[in-house]
Amino acid sequence: MAIDKQQIDDAVLALLYLTLHDEDRAWKSFDWNSMNRLHEKGFIDDPVNRAKSVTLTEKHLAEAERLFNALFVK
Repeated sequence: MAIDKQQIDDAVLALLYLTLHDEDRAWKSFDWNSMNRLHEKGFIDDPVNRAKSVTLTEKHLAEAERLFNALFVK
C-alpha cells in the first residue's frame, strides 16, 4: 500500500492547529516521522526537545488554519 506522506503531513499540521495555545504553540503528540518532515519543511521548530509542544512558524500558522478549515470544518 502506498501512503501519501504529504496528505498525512497536511492532516498533522491541521491537527496541530486544533491544539494551538499561547498563540503559536501546539502539542506535539503526533507521529514523529511526520513531525520531523514538518520541521524539515520549516512549518514548526525542532520537535526534538524536552518541551511537550512545538512552535508553528508565523508564516505557516495561516497554512495550518487553512488546512484545518479545509479538512475538518463543515
